[in-house]
Amino acid sequence: MPHATQQADVATAELDSALRGGPFHVALRAAIAARGLPLQRVQHHLTRYGVKVGVTSLSYWQQGARRPQRPESLRAVRALEEILQLPEESLIRLLAEAEERSVAQRPAARSYRSFVEASGVLEQLLADLESSLDSGLHSLGLHERVRVGPRRELAGRESHHIVRAHRDGIDRYMAVHYGDPGCAPDRMTVHALENCRIGRVRRHHETGMLVAELLFGTRLRSGDTFLFRYGVEDGTAGVSREYVRDFGVAGGQYALQVRFDENALPVRCHRFTQHSAAAPRSGRQELRLTGGHHSVHLVEPRMRSGIVGIGWDWE
Repeated sequence: MPHATQQADVATAELDSALRGGPFHVALRAAIAARGLPLQRVQHHLTRYGVKVGVTSLSYWQQGARRPQRPESLRAVRALEEILQLPEESLIRLLAEAEERSVAQRPAARSYRSFVEASGVLEQLLADLESSLDSGLHSLGLHERVRVGPRRELAGRESHHIVRAHRDGIDRYMAVHYGDPGCAPDRMTVHALENCRIGRVRRHHETGMLVAELLFGTRLRSGDTFLFRYGVEDGTAGVSREYVRDFGVAGGQYALQVRFDENALPVRCHRFTQHSAAAPRSGRQELRLTGGHHSVHLVEPRMRSGIVGIGWDWE
């Protein structure tokens, strides 16, 4: 018994050290070892929290081969903090720090920490609006037009959605807008442009997030299609350098156009993709500004899950 007690003391000491200094995968491995839980048992506990994560994924996480990235995975990390009896946000903090170190060499953009924080805030705002990440709608097409103003700011955007309901009774869509760093969501406005009207609106200053309820005025049955259009007026932040769209699931066609004020034209533009916020950027391709329209665009015939965007450089 003394030997077992000594082993427990060593495991506890290793866990305390890992929680202080990380990295994430070492702390997770130490926490699982300290509680003496096999991965199958950890998975079982997660299902009781309503979170589905495979044993293979858990193994990859504690080995450092992969990191939790999607909203479902981040929910699992928060559940693990309770299951493994860890301080609240201890694993989430280490995860964000690990990812920030890994992206330190990337061009200036929204950090992984902000994505982690925003995912939790989005869930809270959606819950406040009695909604969830599963909107009940599948995207058949999304066309976005982004405007960059004379101060090089993200002036606003317009989104045209084509969706299909995958369950009965869907009568609304939750529009989400992320402003650039330093933005003021309280000064943003949302406009219903076609086949919808504005319902409740929620804002979160720290993450620059705005969530607006778009009401269809009709209830869709499973299989029904619907078209609607809305716009967001922003213009509340400083210099904008990119616009990104994160797709949690695969969808239909996506088209993005960025138009610049004629008195504030960038020196170069490019498109890019990322498998996730934690992954390196790839698929970089230079985009040429069109003459009189001062715009660039990209078209994805069929969107895969992940991130796609357009970035630009100023003089």
